Amino acid sequence: MPIYGSMKHDFTGRKIKKKSPTGEVYTKYTRPKFSEKTASTGPVRRDEGAEYQSVDIGSPTVCSAPEVQKYTGTLIKGIATMHKSNAVPVINQEEATDIANMRRN
Repeated sequence: MPIYGSMKHDFTGRKIKKKSPTGEVYTKYTRPKFSEKTASTGPVRRDEGAEYQSVDIGSPTVCSAPEVQKYTGTLIKGIATMHKSNAVPVINQEEATDIANMRRN
């Protein structure tokens, strides 16, 4: 039966009867009753006597900082603006004149 705007009524306006479920029917979940936990008297730390291989401090690969990359200033001569706020690096004088011509034409 197609649905015509309502799930509870058919296209003539009559109420559709609910169908009884077939197969396994599930009930509403009820949580178990609350019970207080008692405090344990043993030690709280669980890592007593445990040795981990991944915590080797002498290894150079563990937590080593990468080398800092710094620009030396030998390749790029300056920065030019090609269109609006589009910054373009200038490597030599020829590129600088090309960008200036593009901007004026």
